[in-house]
Amino acid sequence: MAEKQITLEEAFSELERVTKQLEDPNISLEDSFLIYQKGMQLLKYCNESIDKVEKKVLVLNGEGKLDEF
Repeated sequence: MAEKQITLEEAFSELERVTKQLEDPNISLEDSFLIYQKGMQLLKYCNESIDKVEKKVLVLNGEGKLDEF
C-alpha cells in the first residue's frame, strides 16, 4: 500500500468500514469503484501480512522438534 504502514487490526477495521460504504444504496458508481479499489488494496495488504506471520510460526512436530509452519 502506498499509505504509511498500518497494523493488521487497523487494516481489518478499515476493510469493515469500506464494506459498509459499499453497502450504501446512495453511493455513486464512480465512488463505489474507488472505494472497491481501496478495499482490494487493503485485502492484498492483509493477505501478505498474514502470509508473513504464517511463515514465522513454528510448530512442534511429533518428535518434539520445532518445524517452520
